[in-house]
Amino acid sequence: MKTVLSGIQPSGQLTLGNYIGAMKNFVALQHEHQCYFMVVDLHAITVQQEPAKLREQSEAVAALYLAAGIDPVKSSVFIQSHVPQHAELGWILTTLTNMGELERMTQFKDKSEGKESVGAGLFVYPALMAADILIYNADLVPVGEDQKQHLELTRDLAGRFNHRFGEFFTIPEPYIPEVGARIMSLDDGSKKMSKSNPNPGSYIALLDEPSVIRKKISRATTDSGSDVRYDPANKPEVSNLMSIYSQCSGLSLSEVERRFEGQMYGAFKKELAEAVLSVIEPLQQRYRDIRESGELTRVLSQSAERAQEAAERTLTEVRHRMGFLPR
Repeated sequence: MKTVLSGIQPSGQLTLGNYIGAMKNFVALQHEHQCYFMVVDLHAITVQQEPAKLREQSEAVAALYLAAGIDPVKSSVFIQSHVPQHAELGWILTTLTNMGELERMTQFKDKSEGKESVGAGLFVYPALMAADILIYNADLVPVGEDQKQHLELTRDLAGRFNHRFGEFFTIPEPYIPEVGARIMSLDDGSKKMSKSNPNPGSYIALLDEPSVIRKKISRATTDSGSDVRYDPANKPEVSNLMSIYSQCSGLSLSEVERRFEGQMYGAFKKELAEAVLSVIEPLQQRYRDIRESGELTRVLSQSAERAQEAAERTLTEVRHRMGFLPR
């Protein structure tokens, strides 16, 4: 059974893009793989966070993992900082990482652009991300296009450690599903739907009220013309909305085309809103039930215990191979 590792930052609201592009696939993966799903709060603090908001968002993301269908019996759902071995291995890996490698990270360039000063954590956090993956010897890592560069660094660091200290770390592979991996913004079909977008109308948050979701979809940007046709090159806006409809309804893109043949964008958007709500409203109800039940604390604690056991086994071997005295 292969091991899968993924994490979501508790900053901003999770979106429909997060669900379709990541969480929905996590649910499928857990049936045939050993899965570790984290709320990566240590990554979140590479930029300033308000403490109360960080606590609330960490709980919210963990609850949304479960509401999306992650089974805490089959998978480990935990808070990154609850497994301190991540931070220790992260430090160790920074000693194997070259400055030039970190300077080439496009995410660092993007997030630091125009700023007078940048925290060291933002610079070195790819080494911590590598530790997140390697501490469980993950075989597969679900990543978006924006994270592929970090995974390449992880592969390089694993190979570098293996070369210096003997074969030990698994070289992880990216897992990028062909369908539903990239849901685009509602206001710009050329950009990924993102919770960090300053325009809240550009994304559908998983916890948005139904009336808000209907309004956002009704105002979503469309292309010239009126035909509902899948053509990403010439009709990127409508093609994105069709992808969302396909993912929420279970219909293929060709079936979506036939369903709305001869209809205008307005009719399509109304049905799209209902298709989205058919997915989101049950998820929201499960989320509320989880938060109100008080079970989240127990689930996170038990998952963290399992994760710590696996992480400590890895770290014990790493310490030994590198020459640290045993504890």
